[in-house]
Amino acid sequence: MRYEAPETIEAAVALLAAAGKTARVFAGGTDLIIQIKEEMIEPGMLVDIKKIKETREVILDDDEIRIGASVTGAELGENKELKKLFPGVVEAVQLIGSDQVQGRATIGGNFCNASPAADSVPALIASGAKAVVAGPNGTRTAAVEDLLIKPGQLSLAPGELIISFCLSRPPKNTGDAYLRFIPRSEMDIAVVGAGVSVTLNPDGTCAAARVALGAVAPTARLVEQAPDILLGKELDERVLAELAAAASATCQPINDKRGTIKFRTSVAGVLACRAIKIAWERAEKN
Repeated sequence: MRYEAPETIEAAVALLAAAGKTARVFAGGTDLIIQIKEEMIEPGMLVDIKKIKETREVILDDDEIRIGASVTGAELGENKELKKLFPGVVEAVQLIGSDQVQGRATIGGNFCNASPAADSVPALIASGAKAVVAGPNGTRTAAVEDLLIKPGQLSLAPGELIISFCLSRPPKNTGDAYLRFIPRSEMDIAVVGAGVSVTLNPDGTCAAARVALGAVAPTARLVEQAPDILLGKELDERVLAELAAAASATCQPINDKRGTIKFRTSVAGVLACRAIKIAWERAEKN
């Protein structure tokens, strides 16, 4: 197995394109190393992207926030301004693994592993994140939900890699949140995850909303009905009941040892309502 650590995007793209399907991008390695040890994959080349400046930066501009794909959960947790702007996104990434894992696990790696239960993904979708993708044909930007194909697969062409994630600086009175259900209190995989972002009008009604669910379908997915249910409304019991029903209707889960279809479908509605209450409260304070 060949190991390369390029220092530019162009060099990384060239290596990945030349190696084809045998190459794997290496960031934190917390998933990749396990997959290699368990003989789930046998890459011919590892392309370590941590020396590429653009993947290691968190840039907070007036209009846009850019988070490099190789930024770790620990580093995000130490960024006070980012935590204030997108607490839900940071909280989601910080749920990945132990404190030790947090020092290595990256936001890009968690997303690119393409697990239906990945904690970062519903939070990124809810906050309207876009991925900056570099490849042989240049750079493109895509909504993160549009890159998800199926478990373990993204819609990245040969030679492409995610450099960073971009989020628009949230308007006043915006809040986000992420919650998950796990069987244990720590270090487990989500049975259901729910990410929410809301923006409120001056009168306290909903001006914008996005709700996304994880671990309830082959990929994380938006609750498409959520804006219709929430826009122009206050958060009362009737609205919450409609949101819970819409979240449950969005689910297409499986039965496995960690949760049944019935259980996951029910919990999705509960978590969506709990998460929106937290996001709503944060929006009122922003």
